[in-house]
Amino acid sequence: MTRRCAALVLAALLLSLTGAVPSAQAAGYRYWSFWDRTGDGWTYATQGPSTARPVDGDVQGFRFAVSADSQDAARPRGAASFAAICAKTPARDGTKRVALVIDFGTAADAPGGEAPPSPSPRTACARVSPDATTAEALAAVAKPLRYDANALLCAIAGYPATGCGEQVSGQASGEASEPASGPASGTQQPTSAEQPEKDGGPSVGLYAGAVAVLGAAAVWQARRRGSRRDG
Repeated sequence: MTRRCAALVLAALLLSLTGAVPSAQAAGYRYWSFWDRTGDGWTYATQGPSTARPVDGDVQGFRFAVSADSQDAARPRGAASFAAICAKTPARDGTKRVALVIDFGTAADAPGGEAPPSPSPRTACARVSPDATTAEALAAVAKPLRYDANALLCAIAGYPATGCGEQVSGQASGEASEPASGPASGTQQPTSAEQPEKDGGPSVGLYAGAVAVLGAAAVWQARRRGSRRDG
């Protein structure tokens, strides 16, 4: 009987470690994500707009949505071509042109009481100085911008009017989400690069529990073999 109980406990722990046991849905965050256009697709930016320095001909995008992390984040919608976006902005010495796609997201991702100012993405060609950052290019075509004390981009063209990277109960873009009661101290938030921290996987406590049970089972088996030899 003891052996059977130990086996059941071990099986439950192994299922938990391998993800076979359903876990609670992680909360997401409502924020502006930042993207680089690479070929025909979008790549999650590795820098924040305040440090990224695009070159002439680059295409960059922003998307407002509810996302759990960079793997879950919703990409800007629609086609994005530098030639199309900057067709009416010719090259000029001493400047660079940056094509920007600004996707205000869906009504489902909007904060309570607000609506996206545009149902489809806006595009703009920013002509800025050669050393300008993406944030400066964005400010040239989509004011007002709003940042928090940690330099997290909170609003583009005034949207949203309030809030900044707040935690919400749902994580998938396009799903209705209600604000959580408020992030507690230490809650993971999107960083100043607009990239939320990722979940580190099963907790140390879970691994420690598995190791403890495995160790106890090994000791029990050894004692059982010893008692058989003594008998």
